[in-house]
Amino acid sequence: MEKNTEQLPSGNPIIAQEVRLRKIGFSTSDFEQIRNHGLSLDTIEKELEIFRQGIPKTWLERPATLKDGILAFSESDFREAAAFFDSNKERFKLKKFVPASGAASRMFKFLSTFLNEFDSTKDTINAYINRTNMTSLSIFLAGKDNLPFYKDLVAKVDFNKKDGELRESDRRNYDLIKTLLAPDQFDYCNKPKGVLPFHKYSDHVATPIEEHLREGARYASSNGISYVHFTVSKEHQGEFESVIAATKPTIEAETGMDIRVSFSYQDKQTDTIGVDLKNDPFRDDNGHLVFRPGGHGALINNLNAIDADIVFIKNIDNVIQNHIEVITLYKKALGGILMATQQKIFDYLRQIESDYVEPGDIDEMIDFLKKELNVFIYSDFHKFTNENKIAFIRQKLNRPLRICGMVKNEGEPGGGPFWVRGQQGNISLQIVETSQVELNNPQQVAIIDGSTHFNPVDIVCSIKDFKGEKFDLTEFIDHERGFIVNKAKNGRELKAYELPGLWNGAMAKWNTIFVEVPLVTFNPVKTVNDLLKPAHQPQNGQG
Repeated sequence: MEKNTEQLPSGNPIIAQEVRLRKIGFSTSDFEQIRNHGLSLDTIEKELEIFRQGIPKTWLERPATLKDGILAFSESDFREAAAFFDSNKERFKLKKFVPASGAASRMFKFLSTFLNEFDSTKDTINAYINRTNMTSLSIFLAGKDNLPFYKDLVAKVDFNKKDGELRESDRRNYDLIKTLLAPDQFDYCNKPKGVLPFHKYSDHVATPIEEHLREGARYASSNGISYVHFTVSKEHQGEFESVIAATKPTIEAETGMDIRVSFSYQDKQTDTIGVDLKNDPFRDDNGHLVFRPGGHGALINNLNAIDADIVFIKNIDNVIQNHIEVITLYKKALGGILMATQQKIFDYLRQIESDYVEPGDIDEMIDFLKKELNVFIYSDFHKFTNENKIAFIRQKLNRPLRICGMVKNEGEPGGGPFWVRGQQGNISLQIVETSQVELNNPQQVAIIDGSTHFNPVDIVCSIKDFKGEKFDLTEFIDHERGFIVNKAKNGRELKAYELPGLWNGAMAKWNTIFVEVPLVTFNPVKTVNDLLKPAHQPQNGQG
């Protein structure tokens, strides 16, 4: 980087600041906008440098597979771990943490595209599907009667109006889709996923919020209390509260649990600046700087503020209508694995704290680090003094702990488990997105192709140390694991910086254990058509 030789005026911070702003192309009004957003000029300068320098790609050593980074448990093993969880849970405050701030626009993206592109004077809907190869629209229309909101949707559509350009079936389908997305009607594109109808039961239709409350009461509960925390957009909290007020009493009566719900927002101070394709600050039509949300990695701050011993993390759209008892078993099992592992870690740390560690104890602890926590031990570690060995062991043990469920890869987009080599040569288990990897390198692509498992965001974590004090989770982030993504605003291209992902770089320096769990535990609703899958359809007379 070029050395700055310009002398800043001394004794006059205002002039010094103006010189600094001028050097990076900002005005005083830009600075006011940055400050009013709760951001610092130092942060903005660092982000601009990231755009100009780029983000180093993650170097994959090999995929994590069964018996090489991913633990395989038998059914009896899982039941034993779940029983251990049940017998110990009353000693802990448990909480379910549900990222739920995003709108459902992606769920209905193909329907929005259809409304924008379809011309009734030129096409029938069938011709449009054939011409555009939009099989998702064909699936939606074929299965629409089985969608949980279909009955309410039909009641809102006026099927008596005439339109000479459309056949009756096309007019009916077009009006259904338009009503579903219209801002003055259902407006599902702009609603959060949490409040949408997901599951049809015999007496009502359930939202993801209700299903998470029901799940939380089953496994994220102790001492008669189930704590559930949703991260939401401030403007949507009222909708969440309405659903909770309508459903919580029934679930409490069913489960005998006192359900306590809390909310938090993604902090505006985690927003990042956008740039144009030349890496200069992007400005809107009024000449103002454009800031964007920092992605789900910003939620590490929300998690950091949680008051709990053990936290279950699961996305808002990953719920199931059937087999909740199966979900409960595997969640409890992951919790049991965490408790048992944490117990060993705390025992070792208390032993170190007591200053009573023999050479044989050091060997035992190192063996535990390598075999149980997958910690990389340098080849010359044996040359360290005992004092330095103990300091190393303590530092590696005294970290947040996460147990991550992994499912077999069925072609879902997203991150997966890999052994990753860091810049210092150390190797660790990480969850890596494809976009973080150098895809021009055949060796790296081959490692991705050899991956066998997928990250379903099924995490149980411990965020307190052996003294019962909360870790500062921001100290365990790998700040070089962010993302640069391409977006658009007002028809113009821009680049945005997203913070290291919540379960990627934001947890990169945690102790990590991967466990294979059945595919039944992963039932995301990425598009509205996913609601037609068996996991989201009534069975045994439910509907």
